[in-house]
Amino acid sequence: MIYSISFLITVIVLGVPAAVIFIPLTLITGNMMPLYRVANFIAKAGVWMAGVRVEATGLEQVPAGTACIFMANHVSNLDPPVILPRIPGRTSAFLKRSLMKIPALGYAMKLGEFVPVERSGSVDSARRSVRAARHVLGKGLHITTFVEGTRSLDGHLLPFKKGPFYLAMEANAPCIPISIWGTETMMAKGSMRIHPGTAHVTFHAPVYPADYASRAELSAAVRAAIASGLPEWMRG
Repeated sequence: MIYSISFLITVIVLGVPAAVIFIPLTLITGNMMPLYRVANFIAKAGVWMAGVRVEATGLEQVPAGTACIFMANHVSNLDPPVILPRIPGRTSAFLKRSLMKIPALGYAMKLGEFVPVERSGSVDSARRSVRAARHVLGKGLHITTFVEGTRSLDGHLLPFKKGPFYLAMEANAPCIPISIWGTETMMAKGSMRIHPGTAHVTFHAPVYPADYASRAELSAAVRAAIASGLPEWMRG
């Protein structure tokens, strides 16, 4: 449990003064980048203090100067603080609407133009999320999404949600598949306990929606790329 406590203390000790300083600064200047950079620094510091080391490869394949949709599998609550700070430039992300209610953190995510998603699964709410995400992409920001829509209980790759691929087809934005593994043994679903170890993150070559005739074909291509970077037992 010591690693979980170390993570929490790091985030609180660094996060509270950062929020006090950088949220008002963002409101005054209209510049989100200082807050975004310090948030990424805190995430990296928390992960490091929890005994988690990150091996990331393939970042050289991400096209420069292009708003992309980063699509990752999801096996642990550690995945966001491991992946997000390593994405070049600035990224928004899909996240549960309930997270927006967390004091300070929720407000910072609103400033960062993160896109809330309803768990109701209704068509209207999905369309609202896609519209909001397309607006974010239009401003030149990336979008990051965990395409299974939830964490896998056992690490096996789950079926993908349709929304991110509708977004990709509509916006014609490059999709960057991301494979993450190792975190499934560090912080299992439903547990707050963190175990030290190495998180393996692979950024794959872009998958371009224009090369595919349908959303289903695009989804299959992204799935194949993500699976290729996972241990065989996780591929589903």
